[in-house]
Amino acid sequence: MSKHTVQASVKDEKLVAIRREQMVKGAVQLFKQKGFHRTTTREIAKASGFSIGTLYEYIRTKDDVLYLVCDSIYELVKERLEEALNIGQGSLESLKLAIANYFKVMDELQDEVLIMYQEVRFLPKESIPYVLRKELEMVGMFESFLQQCVDNGEFSLTQDEIALVAHNIFVQGQMWGFRRWAMRKLYTLEQYTELQTQYLLHGVHMKEKGAGV
Repeated sequence: MSKHTVQASVKDEKLVAIRREQMVKGAVQLFKQKGFHRTTTREIAKASGFSIGTLYEYIRTKDDVLYLVCDSIYELVKERLEEALNIGQGSLESLKLAIANYFKVMDELQDEVLIMYQEVRFLPKESIPYVLRKELEMVGMFESFLQQCVDNGEFSLTQDEIALVAHNIFVQGQMWGFRRWAMRKLYTLEQYTELQTQYLLHGVHMKEKGAGV
């Protein structure tokens, strides 16, 4: 499925990237305060630091802004996970690093993630399948990490188990973002990451030893 293209009249790609990053940051704060529907493009332009005319040089509709918010989150998570891929592929250390990087991104982008899940239903129908596929691609990256560990003999999991563990990791990261208000009363991000990783690996090793779940 092809990526949704957000049209811009400006041809300088670096400038487009800079302006859209400003746009995403401004829009996130407005969407958080007022929601997607109650926010106007004029307000987004003001929060981004430029005029409404300038705004429309980089997008065509308000829907484009929401799409850019969603897409920027997925791209940043992918980038952080790829950092871990380059360190000790197929090792437990690379898996732990991938989990830690993912949880850290969920902490840094808490507002963006919450907005994405609250407002994604307002995206144009042609954009939603692409956004959902991006989420599955992130789960797929964890599946790749786990499969490499299995191939290297770190532990033993079936394909179905790999898929389930990958989804569990993904949801655990989201839980920190969705319930950080409660989690922070109990743990720091580092403590949460360590405990969740221990819990995950304990379950994997228990299964490997035939001790059940």
